[in-house]
Amino acid sequence: MALPAPDLDDRRYDDLVADAVRLVRRSCPGWTGDNPADLGVALLEAYAYLTDNLFQRLNQVPDRLRLKFFDLIGLRLVPPTPAVVPVTFWLSASARTVLSVAQGTEVGTLRTETTPSIVFSTRSVLRIPPCTVEVLLTRTLADPEPIARDNGPFAAFSPVPVPGDEMLIGLDSAVPSVAVRLDYSGQTEGLGIDPDTPPLVWEAWTGSDWAECAVDRDESGGLNRSGSLVLHIPEGHRTSVIGGRPAGWLRARVMAATADQPPYSASPQVRLLEASSVGGTVESVQAELVDEEVLGESEGVPGQVFAVRSTPVLGGLGDPVIEISSADGWQEWIAVDDFAGSGPEDRHFRLDFVPGEVSFGPAVRLADGGLRRYGAVPVKGETIRIRRYAVGGGVLGNVPSGAITTVKSSVPFVSAVENRVAARGGTDGETVTEAVRRAPILLRTRGRAVTAEDYEALAREAVPEAARIRCIGGDESSAGMVRVLVVPAAAQDDGATAFADLVPPAALLKRLAARLEQVRLIGTRVSVEPPRYRGVTVVARLVARPRVDRERVRRDAMSALHKFLNPLPGGGFDGLGWEFGRPVRSGDVYAVLQEVAGVQAVEDIRLFSANPVTGERGAEQTRIELERNSLVFSFEHLIRVEDH
Repeated sequence: MALPAPDLDDRRYDDLVADAVRLVRRSCPGWTGDNPADLGVALLEAYAYLTDNLFQRLNQVPDRLRLKFFDLIGLRLVPPTPAVVPVTFWLSASARTVLSVAQGTEVGTLRTETTPSIVFSTRSVLRIPPCTVEVLLTRTLADPEPIARDNGPFAAFSPVPVPGDEMLIGLDSAVPSVAVRLDYSGQTEGLGIDPDTPPLVWEAWTGSDWAECAVDRDESGGLNRSGSLVLHIPEGHRTSVIGGRPAGWLRARVMAATADQPPYSASPQVRLLEASSVGGTVESVQAELVDEEVLGESEGVPGQVFAVRSTPVLGGLGDPVIEISSADGWQEWIAVDDFAGSGPEDRHFRLDFVPGEVSFGPAVRLADGGLRRYGAVPVKGETIRIRRYAVGGGVLGNVPSGAITTVKSSVPFVSAVENRVAARGGTDGETVTEAVRRAPILLRTRGRAVTAEDYEALAREAVPEAARIRCIGGDESSAGMVRVLVVPAAAQDDGATAFADLVPPAALLKRLAARLEQVRLIGTRVSVEPPRYRGVTVVARLVARPRVDRERVRRDAMSALHKFLNPLPGGGFDGLGWEFGRPVRSGDVYAVLQEVAGVQAVEDIRLFSANPVTGERGAEQTRIELERNSLVFSFEHLIRVEDH
C-alpha cells in the first residue's frame, strides 16, 4: 500500500490557470484574451503547467528537508510541553530533623503489562523540617486581643462560637509546603455540628495574609472529638509575630453556617494539641533528566552540529548548558536563539528542541573573500558535553489525581508518594503537517497580529502548554475588542475531566496577555479569558444485546459520552475537541451511543443544559444552542441499560 503523499498546495493546473487569468484581468481591465488560442492565454497555461509540476515535486520532499526549509524562514517546531503537578512525599515517621528530597527526584505512575510508567521529576529541593507547638492563642469577635492558652482544658472559641472566632497555633518555625499532623485531644459538649462538614477553615499566615490550608484528613470531625488531622501548609508560610510571640502561625477559624453546615452550639474544649511534620509537597514535572551526556569531539570548524541521544528535548525547564573541555577545565557555553548578534569570540550555541540538535555558530564568506564568524568555534579535539537536559512531555502526562504512586529514586524515610490533584499542562509537540499550516501565517505576520489566525498562531507560540486557543472578534457593543479564548491541557480519566481543571491558570493568562499586548495593532483591545462552558447532561435508556454484561455496557456508554461531549483534544466529531459554538443535537448523541459495543437499541435520549458551577439543570431539549465563545462539558450523565 502506497503511503499518502503530502499536499503542500491543493491547487491544480485548472485552478492555476483560472487564478492567473483573474489576476491579469484585475491588473489590466482592457485585456480581452478569452480565446484559448490567444498568445497570452498560451503563456499563462505554460506557466501553470510548470508550476503544477513544481508543486508535484515539492510534495515529494521528505520531512527532513522540510525542517531545513522551515529553518530558513525562522520557523522551528514547537516542542511538547510537560504536565506539572504537585506531588506529596509521605514520611515513614514524623520528622525529627530536617529531611530533604533532592531536585530531580523521580516518581511515576504504576507500570502495567500494557502501559509504561509515566515519570515525573521534582523541580526543586523539598525541605521537611520538624515542628512543635510553641504557643496557643484564642481570639474572638467580642475580645479581639489574643489570649495565651496553655495546654489544658480551655475553650477554643466563644462559649457559643460565632463566625470570625479563631484559635491560633504557633509553631516553633515556619513549615512551607509541609504536611503537618495535629494530634488533638478534647471533649465534646453538644457541639451540634456535622463532623463531615464542620463550619471551620484552617489557614496559615504567609507574611501578608492568611492562606487556606488543604485538609488531607480530619479524624477530629472539626474538633468534635479526639483525633488527628493533617494539613497541607501553603508554600508561602512565613514566621511572624502575633500577640508579641514570634512563630509560624496556623489558625482554625469559625465560618458562617449554611444549610449543609450547621453551626457550633458550644465551643470545643481543648485539652492537648501537638504538631509534627509527616510529609511535604513539591511541584513536579513530567520529564526525565539526562545528566552530563557526551556529544562528541570538535572538528575545529564553524557550523558543527551534534545530536543528543534522547528526543524531543523539553524547553522551559531551565537553559541547557553545553560544556567543552579545555586545559583550564570545563568551559560553559551559553544558549542563544540565533547567531545574528554573536561575535567571533562569543561562546554561543543553539539547541533545536524537536530534532535534539546542538549547533555552533557558522561562518559567512564576505564580498572581499574573507570569512565572518558568528560565534566561537570549539578547538579541534575538545570534548563536548551537555550538562543537563530533559525529555518527555505530551498529553499522556495529564494523569488524574492519585495516579502517581511510585518512587523511582531512592529517598530515605519516604514511605509513599501521591498527587492529590490531577496533572495539567501537558501537550504534544507540533507535527510537520501542523507546521506547514503555520508557515504561511508566520511569513505574513512577522510578529504582528492583524487577523484572528495571526492571534491564534502567536498565542500558540507564547503558551504551547494550552490545549486549544480560539480568537473571536467583538460584537457591536465591543467594537475594537479581540477575545482570545484559552482551553488548558487537563487530565482525562476515561474521557471525563474535572470542571475545575478546564479553567486556565492565572499565570498562563497573564503571560499570554503580555505577549499579545506586544503584537496587537494600535487601537485594538485584547481580552484573554477562558471560554464559556455549557454543561450538558444526557439521560438515556439503552437496550443491551443478549448475554452482554449490562454494567460493562453502561460504563462504555458513559465513557463514550464523556469523550464525545468534551472540549479537549480527543473529543468532538473530529477528535480535535468540541467545536466552538456548535449546538448539541440529540441525533448526534444517538449515533454515539448506538456505536457502543453491546448496545442493540437506543430507546430514549433526553438532553438537559446544566450549570457546572451550581449544578442547576434546565428544561429538557432536543437541541442545545451554544454561543460562539462556548464549549460543551459533560455533566453527570444518567444511563440505564435494560435487557433485551
